[in-house]
Amino acid sequence: MLKDTLTRTRAARPLVHCITNFVTANDCANLLLACGASPIMADDPLEAAEITAACQALVLNLGTPSPRRLEAMLAAGREANRLGHPIVFDPVGVGSSGFRMEAASALLSELRLCIIRANAGEIHSLCCGAAGTRGVDTDAEASVAESRALARETDAVVVCTGETDIVTDGQTAFRVYGGHPMTRLITGAGCQTSALAGAFAAANPPLEAALGAACAMKRCAQIAHARLGPQEGSASLRSYLIDAVCLLRPQDLKDVRYDIL
Repeated sequence: MLKDTLTRTRAARPLVHCITNFVTANDCANLLLACGASPIMADDPLEAAEITAACQALVLNLGTPSPRRLEAMLAAGREANRLGHPIVFDPVGVGSSGFRMEAASALLSELRLCIIRANAGEIHSLCCGAAGTRGVDTDAEASVAESRALARETDAVVVCTGETDIVTDGQTAFRVYGGHPMTRLITGAGCQTSALAGAFAAANPPLEAALGAACAMKRCAQIAHARLGPQEGSASLRSYLIDAVCLLRPQDLKDVRYDIL
């Protein structure tokens, strides 16, 4: 199944509109190109909806929020909903401030989301509906339960990334293994996963797109780490990760282990 996910995405060559954060925009753009998609980054409210209308998917990333960027996200999201295009939401640091929580609440209440990609602490914050939960400790079973609950509440597929990833539509749930701990030293690995999910969602059903993105990033992290020489560290890993996405073969996804929960 997953090898077809990658094949369909590359065949479709989707244009993906990312309203993302300025810390990771370049890496997300290059990763989209590497997977066979095309990126466009437009975060001004004056053009956000128009740009979205020309694209096949929309990725909204809360990493560096502002009132202006939130206005652009809502305008782009409404247009994507009108056209029936998938929206991926990445609520970066949502538990860190009241403004981020308010922005996330506005997006969740006004837009129909296709995929939510977040870490366990961010999912906990969304489930609790309150700021101040940054860095919260959540065990594996709590993460599964909260991911499922958020998926049912929002009618979106939830991808909870971490040491192992959880992918669920509220009913069916998968746990994805692999990756490498060193990716924690790279800013934006999660943002890139969200961008990849956007590309996959443009050409595949939501649950398959989300699972495919999680599996692809886990496998590419392993491939990237295996390339590192004795004098290479996180900067090299960052480049090798994009190389791995570019060179990923459909059959490579067979090497990723995942369980149905």
